[in-house]
Amino acid sequence: MKARLAASAALALGLALGASGCSMITYQATTEKYDASDGVSVNIGDLDLRNILVVSDDGEDGTLVMTVVNRGERDATLGVQFGEGGGDVVEVDVEAGQTLVLGSKDEDEVVLEGIDAEVGGVLPMFFQYADAEGVEKLVPVLDSRLSEYSHLAP
Repeated sequence: MKARLAASAALALGLALGASGCSMITYQATTEKYDASDGVSVNIGDLDLRNILVVSDDGEDGTLVMTVVNRGERDATLGVQFGEGGGDVVEVDVEAGQTLVLGSKDEDEVVLEGIDAEVGGVLPMFFQYADAEGVEKLVPVLDSRLSEYSHLAP
Protein backbone atom coordinates (compact mmCIF):
# COMPACT_ATOMS: atom_id res chain seq x y z
CA MET A 1 0.00 0.00 0.00
CA LYS A 2 2.78 2.42 0.93
CA ALA A 3 4.65 1.47 -2.24
CA ARG A 4 1.63 2.34 -4.40
CA LEU A 5 1.19 5.67 -2.62
CA ALA A 6 4.89 6.50 -3.04
CA ALA A 7 4.79 5.46 -6.72
CA SER A 8 1.68 7.59 -7.32
CA ALA A 9 3.30 10.61 -5.67
CA ALA A 10 6.51 10.14 -7.68
CA LEU A 11 4.52 9.83 -10.91
CA ALA A 12 2.49 12.97 -10.12
CA LEU A 13 5.66 14.91 -9.33
CA GLY A 14 7.31 13.70 -12.52
CA LEU A 15 4.30 14.71 -14.62
CA ALA A 16 4.16 18.16 -13.00
CA LEU A 17 7.86 18.79 -13.63
CA GLY A 18 7.66 17.42 -17.15
CA ALA A 19 4.70 19.59 -18.04
CA SER A 20 6.11 22.83 -16.64
CA GLY A 21 9.85 22.31 -16.41
CA CYS A 22 10.66 23.66 -19.87
CA SER A 23 9.66 27.17 -18.86
CA MET A 24 12.18 27.07 -16.04
CA ILE A 25 15.17 26.71 -18.38
CA THR A 26 13.97 28.00 -21.76
CA TYR A 27 14.37 31.62 -22.88
CA GLN A 28 11.01 33.42 -22.89
CA ALA A 29 10.81 35.76 -25.90
CA THR A 30 7.55 37.24 -24.67
CA THR A 31 9.38 39.00 -21.85
CA GLU A 32 11.38 41.15 -24.29
CA LYS A 33 10.10 44.61 -25.20
CA TYR A 34 10.39 45.46 -28.89
CA ASP A 35 9.10 47.88 -31.50
CA ALA A 36 6.36 46.14 -33.42
CA SER A 37 6.50 48.49 -36.40
CA ASP A 38 9.00 49.96 -38.85
CA GLY A 39 10.29 52.68 -36.53
CA VAL A 40 11.97 52.86 -33.14
CA SER A 41 10.68 54.12 -29.80
CA VAL A 42 12.09 56.06 -26.87
CA ASN A 43 10.84 57.55 -23.59
CA ILE A 44 12.13 60.93 -22.38
CA GLY A 45 10.69 62.31 -19.16
CA ASP A 46 6.93 62.73 -19.65
CA LEU A 47 7.17 62.17 -23.40
CA ASP A 48 6.73 58.78 -25.06
CA LEU A 49 7.95 58.74 -28.67
CA ARG A 50 6.67 55.85 -30.79
CA ASN A 51 7.37 54.52 -34.28
CA ILE A 52 10.02 57.13 -35.15
CA LEU A 53 11.18 56.97 -38.76
CA VAL A 54 12.13 59.21 -41.67
CA VAL A 55 10.63 58.90 -45.16
CA SER A 56 12.90 60.01 -48.00
CA ASP A 57 13.16 59.05 -51.65
CA ASP A 58 16.51 60.75 -52.33
CA GLY A 59 18.36 60.58 -48.99
CA GLU A 60 18.78 64.37 -48.96
CA ASP A 61 15.50 65.57 -47.45
CA GLY A 62 13.12 63.48 -45.35
CA THR A 63 9.80 63.70 -43.55
CA LEU A 64 9.85 62.91 -39.83
CA VAL A 65 7.15 60.43 -38.84
CA MET A 66 6.40 59.63 -35.19
CA THR A 67 3.80 59.67 -32.46
CA VAL A 68 4.51 61.77 -29.37
CA VAL A 69 2.46 61.20 -26.22
CA ASN A 70 2.76 63.87 -23.53
CA ARG A 71 1.84 62.19 -20.23
CA GLY A 72 2.70 65.33 -18.27
CA GLU A 73 0.59 68.17 -16.93
CA ARG A 74 2.51 70.87 -18.85
CA ASP A 75 2.95 71.63 -22.51
CA ALA A 76 6.27 70.37 -23.83
CA THR A 77 8.72 71.25 -26.58
CA LEU A 78 10.67 68.30 -27.93
CA GLY A 79 13.99 69.09 -29.56
CA VAL A 80 15.01 66.75 -32.38
CA GLN A 81 18.60 67.01 -33.60
CA PHE A 82 19.62 65.01 -36.65
CA GLY A 83 22.71 64.18 -38.64
CA GLU A 84 26.30 63.30 -37.86
CA GLY A 85 28.00 65.67 -35.45
CA GLY A 86 24.73 67.19 -34.25
CA GLY A 87 23.30 68.90 -37.33
CA ASP A 88 20.14 70.96 -37.32
CA VAL A 89 17.51 71.05 -34.58
CA VAL A 90 13.75 70.86 -35.13
CA GLU A 91 11.31 71.65 -32.32
CA VAL A 92 7.96 69.93 -31.91
CA ASP A 93 5.33 71.30 -29.49
CA VAL A 94 2.99 68.87 -27.70
CA GLU A 95 0.20 70.02 -25.40
CA ALA A 96 -0.17 68.52 -21.92
CA GLY A 97 -1.99 65.19 -21.89
CA GLN A 98 -2.21 65.09 -25.68
CA THR A 99 -0.96 62.83 -28.48
CA LEU A 100 0.65 64.29 -31.58
CA VAL A 101 0.95 62.12 -34.70
CA LEU A 102 3.51 63.52 -37.14
CA GLY A 103 2.90 62.13 -40.61
CA SER A 104 -0.89 62.10 -40.25
CA LYS A 105 -3.19 64.12 -42.46
CA ASP A 106 -4.16 66.28 -39.45
CA GLU A 107 -0.64 67.59 -38.78
CA ASP A 108 1.78 69.68 -40.81
CA GLU A 109 4.76 67.80 -42.22
CA VAL A 110 8.08 68.15 -40.45
CA VAL A 111 10.66 68.07 -43.22
CA LEU A 112 14.29 67.48 -42.28
CA GLU A 113 16.48 69.17 -44.89
CA GLY A 114 19.98 67.96 -45.70
CA ILE A 115 19.82 64.68 -43.79
CA ASP A 116 22.40 63.07 -46.11
CA ALA A 117 21.26 59.54 -45.22
CA GLU A 118 21.11 56.37 -47.25
CA VAL A 119 17.57 55.19 -47.95
CA GLY A 120 17.23 51.82 -46.25
CA GLY A 121 19.84 52.80 -43.67
CA VAL A 122 19.65 54.69 -40.40
CA LEU A 123 19.97 58.33 -39.38
CA PRO A 124 21.43 59.29 -35.98
CA MET A 125 18.94 61.47 -34.13
CA PHE A 126 19.08 63.04 -30.67
CA PHE A 127 15.86 63.72 -28.75
CA GLN A 128 15.77 66.23 -25.87
CA TYR A 129 12.92 67.49 -23.70
CA ALA A 130 13.26 70.17 -20.97
CA ASP A 131 15.82 69.08 -18.37
CA ALA A 132 15.30 65.34 -18.94
CA GLU A 133 18.34 63.43 -20.13
CA GLY A 134 18.36 63.30 -23.92
CA VAL A 135 18.54 60.10 -25.91
CA GLU A 136 20.29 59.30 -29.19
CA LYS A 137 18.68 56.71 -31.48
CA LEU A 138 19.46 55.33 -34.89
CA VAL A 139 16.25 56.01 -36.82
CA PRO A 140 15.34 54.03 -39.96
CA VAL A 141 15.17 55.92 -43.25
CA LEU A 142 12.53 54.41 -45.54
CA ASP A 143 11.28 55.39 -48.98
CA SER A 144 7.72 55.91 -50.20
CA ARG A 145 7.30 52.55 -51.96
CA LEU A 146 5.15 51.20 -49.14
CA SER A 147 1.56 52.38 -49.53
CA GLU A 148 1.33 53.66 -45.93
CA TYR A 149 4.29 56.00 -46.58
CA SER A 150 3.54 56.90 -50.22
CA HIS A 151 2.21 60.38 -49.34
CA LEU A 152 5.03 61.26 -46.92
CA ALA A 153 8.13 61.77 -49.06
CA PRO A 154 9.01 65.46 -49.32
